Amino acid sequence: MADEPPPLFDEDKKIEKQEESDDLFGPTSTEKQEESAPSQEEAKKDDPFEGVGEDVPLDDDEPPKEEKSEPQEEPKAELTEPAPEPEPVAEPEPEPEPEPVAAAPASVAVSQPAETKSKDEVEEEESRDKFELEIAVTEPQKKGDGIKAYVAYKVTTRTTIPIYRKPEFSVWRRFSDFLGLHEKLGTKHTHAGRIVPPAPEKSVIGMTQVKVSKEDSSSMEFVEKRRASLERFLNRTAAHPLLREDPDFRDFLEREELPRATGTSAVSGAGVLRLFNKVTDTVNKMTSKMNESDQWFEDKHQQIESLDQQLKKLHSSVESLVSHRKDLSLATASFAKSAATLGNTEEHTGLSRALAQLAEVEEKIDQLHQDQANTDFYVLSELLKDYIGLISSIREVFREREKAYHTWQNAQANLAKKREQEVKFQASGKQDKIHQVKEEIKDWEHKVEKGQEDFDSISKTIRKEIDRFEKNRVRDFRSVIIKYLESIMESQQQVIKYWEGFLPEAKAIA
Repeated sequence: MADEPPPLFDEDKKIEKQEESDDLFGPTSTEKQEESAPSQEEAKKDDPFEGVGEDVPLDDDEPPKEEKSEPQEEPKAELTEPAPEPEPVAEPEPEPEPEPVAAAPASVAVSQPAETKSKDEVEEEESRDKFELEIAVTEPQKKGDGIKAYVAYKVTTRTTIPIYRKPEFSVWRRFSDFLGLHEKLGTKHTHAGRIVPPAPEKSVIGMTQVKVSKEDSSSMEFVEKRRASLERFLNRTAAHPLLREDPDFRDFLEREELPRATGTSAVSGAGVLRLFNKVTDTVNKMTSKMNESDQWFEDKHQQIESLDQQLKKLHSSVESLVSHRKDLSLATASFAKSAATLGNTEEHTGLSRALAQLAEVEEKIDQLHQDQANTDFYVLSELLKDYIGLISSIREVFREREKAYHTWQNAQANLAKKREQEVKFQASGKQDKIHQVKEEIKDWEHKVEKGQEDFDSISKTIRKEIDRFEKNRVRDFRSVIIKYLESIMESQQQVIKYWEGFLPEAKAIA
């Protein structure tokens, strides 16, 4: 009977401990202690899981002391009474239990979000806007006379990218320098699957007018259009996360003098060679088609072709709109002159004054039509033209992917032939040729591996480039549409304002 009070006393303390902690895992730990408290040393030895049960709560030093004190009498029980004071500190008993179980999945749970973050960081670096790079092409100047004359443009760069030597600098470049830059970038990056923005098209007729004429309206309009297109080309290139840090691109923006670009003329030997290569690529595309196994690329091919057709139709419509606005401007100017002439010959004072004011209003509206025609062209038409050119660049990277695929397939075919030769030589006993064939097989196996790596790499790069193209396209069209609508609304409000100002004068005719 002397052994019964200590367990009851310990059980009461443990029940109070459960009520204070309210821990979900508390009952499980108390049950283990309740089972161990009344049990004697012989029962512990008979329990096969006793050793395991002791390993789990190794971190708790006090429960084992209580178990040792239980078989002893009241002096030991009195020693256990101060134990409840440190026990609330050691109450987080569930913590040692999940440690051995959660040790393995902990690394898995951490590694998965780490991979996701790394991918997001890469995408953020590709589309990063934390560094600014703004380029302006201004002050076109004609240099030289006659057929050797050319136009130089001032290229001003403002940037916060640390790889550039200064935050702001300016250089002078001619049109052939821009073409040379585009050719260098295309040679280095297109074969890897990167979309290089297209350079402005050459115009022999427009440049001839600039060289021969003396700053007439047509030649100045041509120079202004080319200046705007060159500025857009540089800024689109600067928006690419890799092209903006290309050494040739940095040299173009920073170096005072550049080596003269050769082969950029449309009638040069290099120009003829480029035309021949394009024709060859077109013929190869028609004769050797790629068996596309990736549905994503198949869908993108169709989407790009459809987008190209729709953009060309819209571009043609906008160009027609620009032409009609210019015609409307000319007609409005002619009407203004006729109204002014009639007002000068009119004897009635009120009517003469009204006609003169009508001529002034029409002249103002004529200027509005000119401004709107320029907005239609520089804001909307040129954006469509740029994206038509970008689609051509996308086609080029698709062709490079097809070339990589054919290179890989040709390597596989040659490897199969070499293995067939090895089998034939082994069957015929030509030991002198077997060694050579084996070396060739190793070589072709390496080419097959490299071909597959190149094909997978360019496919992965194109996916990223197309994704970036889609995001930029939505953003650009959204901003342009808003800007275009705002310009139309402002123009119409000005028209209403002009006519409201003229209405009292018309009513005053008596």
